[in-house]
Amino acid sequence: MDFDLFVIGGGSAGVRCARIAAGYGARVGVAEERFWGGTCVNIGCVPKKFMVMAAEYGASADDARGFGWDLAKDGHDWATLIAAKDKEIARLNAIYLRLLDQAGAQIFNARATFIDAHTLDVGGQRVTAERIVIATGGHPTRLDIPGAELGIVSDDAFYLKEMPKRIAIIGSGYIGVEFAGIFAGLGAETHLIYRQPLPLRGFDEDLRVGLAEAMAANGVLLHPDTVPTSVVRENGAYRLALSDLTTLDVDLVFFATGRAPNVKGLGLEKIGVETGRLGEILVDKTLATSVPHIYAIGDVTDRLNLTPVATAEGHAVADSLFGNKPRTVSLDNVATAVFSIPPIGTVGMTEAEAAKQGPAKIFLTRFTPMRHNISGRARKTMMKLIVDQATDKILGAHMLGEDAPEILQGLAVAITAGATKADFDRTIGIHPTAAEEFVTLRTQTRVVGEESAPE
Repeated sequence: MDFDLFVIGGGSAGVRCARIAAGYGARVGVAEERFWGGTCVNIGCVPKKFMVMAAEYGASADDARGFGWDLAKDGHDWATLIAAKDKEIARLNAIYLRLLDQAGAQIFNARATFIDAHTLDVGGQRVTAERIVIATGGHPTRLDIPGAELGIVSDDAFYLKEMPKRIAIIGSGYIGVEFAGIFAGLGAETHLIYRQPLPLRGFDEDLRVGLAEAMAANGVLLHPDTVPTSVVRENGAYRLALSDLTTLDVDLVFFATGRAPNVKGLGLEKIGVETGRLGEILVDKTLATSVPHIYAIGDVTDRLNLTPVATAEGHAVADSLFGNKPRTVSLDNVATAVFSIPPIGTVGMTEAEAAKQGPAKIFLTRFTPMRHNISGRARKTMMKLIVDQATDKILGAHMLGEDAPEILQGLAVAITAGATKADFDRTIGIHPTAAEEFVTLRTQTRVVGEESAPE
């Protein structure tokens, strides 16, 4: 064989797997056809957070007046932001390549597809590998409605030549609510259209309610319980028809309606790698596919599509195969953030999930953050703990508000370690901070799931 391991995909999962395996002395090849660093670095988490920061600076300039600063705002320069973003992404691309090169992996700037179970076509070159890892990630999808091709998807949003004055964003998952905050914060008339009563399906209900209120306060025009039915181009703009029989005239239609695994054209059917209904590659707890020497990691498995999960999976596969340290990755209590404005941090169970397994105590607080008592901005922070009534263990922690992702990372350590509400109560808070509220929550709001308790 030419390689001990060949990795298809140079995103977060693939680069970590290739780099660690090469560090153990394995002969490693890795192929990437588009850009090193994958979705997160190029058209995902990293550039998106820069754009969120840009939107927040505008609000901060307004808030500063309450503290005695008079900061003039002359409008946002979109081109400057995109140029700065592109420069930083180019720097990160180079770092990914350098890490691989320093580890001793052989780099292929090409597409890789299967010829047989041990043989790949890599940019026209035939290579063989003892083990193969598929880390091809995912891609955004559009709704199947007339005129859908006239709209953009998240990949395109990072390369717009100019910022739209009016935009309709369809979908209210991570991508939809984050870009709604970005465009509204930069001054665009922003519409968010979604089929559910509240944004962020699957998140804790109190978070969803709080986010809807916050987005409306930030000027986002919400269209809940609504789906688009068609898009047409008219007079240099776009007319979006909605299921409630209204129409919106906008400069840009943005589909944030989900993602699908990148498996098309890989040749998986030739070699017997099993996939699910949506094309996701099915894996066992070791991340092996139905073909034992072929593994799949990251978003292509469509299990928990988060960059830190992808890198953890890549590392675990490399450790297991070449480091004599077999291990798996737990998807329990994985913390995550939504960089909406304000942001969300969450770890563990939602209230609804906890209620299904038995009685749980709910501790909830909403308050105006310290800075906004002076800035005058109408914004609330929400914090919530979900506690198992029988064991006192913290089952979930949720926060909507400034610095929520930074605060929840620390709580995730505690919850993963099995902390109880008593542990939180005996921890002395840092004052004055929002974070201290998590260790000073004493008043129980309610108990849920009592009907699930054993007799």
